[in-house]
Amino acid sequence: MKKKLLSAILSMSMVAALLAGCGSAAAPAAEEPAAAEEPAAEEPAAEEPAAEEPAAEEPAAEAPSGAGNKVGVSMPTKDLQRWNQDGANMEKELKDAGYEVDLQYANNDVQTQLSQVENMISSGCSVLVIAAIEGSSLGEALDMAKDAGIPVIAYDRLLMDSEALSYYATFDNCKVGTVQGTYVKDTLDLDNAAGPFNIEFTAGDPGDNNAGFFFNGAYDVLKPYIDEGKLVVQSGKTTFNDVATPEWKTETAQSEAENRISSFYTDKDIDVWLCSNDSTALGVENALAANYKGKYPIITGQDCDIENTKNMIAGKQSMSVFKDTRTLASQVVKMTGQILSGQTVDVNDTETYNNNVITVPSFLCEPVFADANNYKEILLDSGYYTEDQLQ
Repeated sequence: MKKKLLSAILSMSMVAALLAGCGSAAAPAAEEPAAAEEPAAEEPAAEEPAAEEPAAEEPAAEAPSGAGNKVGVSMPTKDLQRWNQDGANMEKELKDAGYEVDLQYANNDVQTQLSQVENMISSGCSVLVIAAIEGSSLGEALDMAKDAGIPVIAYDRLLMDSEALSYYATFDNCKVGTVQGTYVKDTLDLDNAAGPFNIEFTAGDPGDNNAGFFFNGAYDVLKPYIDEGKLVVQSGKTTFNDVATPEWKTETAQSEAENRISSFYTDKDIDVWLCSNDSTALGVENALAANYKGKYPIITGQDCDIENTKNMIAGKQSMSVFKDTRTLASQVVKMTGQILSGQTVDVNDTETYNNNVITVPSFLCEPVFADANNYKEILLDSGYYTEDQLQ
């Protein structure tokens, strides 16, 4: 038994030598017995504490302690429900893991966010998690972070035009659009139905890199049916730039929808209005309620905001892509711990997200869709909402 313990100690010493300088959480555990290798065979009493040391390190490798580390979390705005939830989830998860958290909201003002991130760097944050207002606007702050040796995780929105970005955590943004487009295709049975059907698009903020992925994911599914004339866009607005909505504002989406309704649909039905997210969908729904008399269309969304979920239940919105931000927050906390403990950081995509300077290692969570038929299972049974919130 003593020989086996000695053999284990020697093996761990070799591993420690190989890992020296790599930042591995396991490396310090092996150093202590290494100094006592030679006398260990002659003095068995020294073997027991040496053998216990690696076992004490295992929990730390699985769940690194956040003690002594501060994480800066920069969110774009409190104006949209999802960012309030994202910030709250992130703060709770990080605090539960033992980190000090500096959570800031920038009120959709780029200069405010830039100043907040710079202050996080100056205040000694060990990692930055940033959901940018505008993906290319934080270059100066990112350069500061790089000079200070602070890793940066882009949260849900890719930070553009900088090599200072370490990782990206988001949902599969192209798949969000694919889910929306596929829902429309299946609901209208486009492979078999004769058509034609009228469709309009409302996309997101041109400053948000994700918005293009959402739109293109949906459009790629539906383009073949547009090309053959089975889907018709009466307004002629079929490019992202044609249908983008600055800052994802509900009021902007509503105003644009009202213009299209009055210009193209006074005597025609709208069969589908594909909206990239819930705030724009809400604008379209408001415009339809005020100005449209035809058959009610299929309306898509994203985020399962409370008002939109109520509209799904009431038949005013067909579906919304659900991105459980609790899952994303948990993944970012895990990545933060892996960074700070020198472990390999979990990523599952190393090819898709290029920010014009580097291709960013990314972790993509899976989106699903909710509608009036499954919202209880997805939103209530999971604890995301309570019954009272949807009354």
